[in-house]
Amino acid sequence: MNLILFGPPAAGKGTQAKRLTAERGYVQLSTGDMLRAARKSGSELGQKVAAIMDSGSLVSDEIVIALIEDALAQNKTAPGFIFDGFPRTVAQAEALDAMLARHGKQIDRVVKLEVDSQKLMDRIAKRFAEEGRADDNPDAYKVRLDAYFAQTAPLVPYYEGQGKMHSVDGMADVEAVANVIAKTLDA
Repeated sequence: MNLILFGPPAAGKGTQAKRLTAERGYVQLSTGDMLRAARKSGSELGQKVAAIMDSGSLVSDEIVIALIEDALAQNKTAPGFIFDGFPRTVAQAEALDAMLARHGKQIDRVVKLEVDSQKLMDRIAKRFAEEGRADDNPDAYKVRLDAYFAQTAPLVPYYEGQGKMHSVDGMADVEAVANVIAKTLDA
């Protein structure tokens, strides 16, 4: 089972991904984590990633796909993969589909955590005030939230057209969200 978790920052994707990796043995492929690990590795690809990131540029889709392909090869016995943070555009989704097809795989489900943007903003502001996390700055978060909705909106019809999109109330408690996701995956 290969799935994509969609949802804006702070929607609970990471929490649900951790549950799925613990309960089902899936491998979470977070592109942000993968890029940081590649950079730290010092490999040829890692050096390329570091140079791009240091210049302030975005890492190309081709490099991200190569990182994902490498992770698939390293985890051949995994029962499934959770894609977190990728794809963000239709072009990336098409590239991911093509790469997976070369390996006899596909995206089986797309789980979209439906959330209330204002409640997320309130949650972030509270967390920022209590914990002081720099990435929870409400102004910076608003920019990330807007970018998420602008970038991922075209992916909804893309995956709906494939019959893979499943929406979940991401504002429910963690256990309720996990139960609905489990039912979606087992359907």
